[in-house]
Amino acid sequence: MKLDVYGRFQLDVVRENETWAVYRLGLGTRTRAADIVIPPSVVTNEIATYLDDIFHELSGPDKSVRRLP
Repeated sequence: MKLDVYGRFQLDVVRENETWAVYRLGLGTRTRAADIVIPPSVVTNEIATYLDDIFHELSGPDKSVRRLP
């Protein structure tokens, strides 16, 4: 699933071998984000909330972590 984090950057989160793999998305690039770890126990519909907990200091007025189409 692709997520926008407060309009600052985008992530692609995928399930790989019973763990979550997180990739930073750029213009035509997809790079593994080794600094972002999502516990395997977090379920799909809780990922945006989990990322909001991690990155809340980057938030601004009317900003959120949201799933992209």
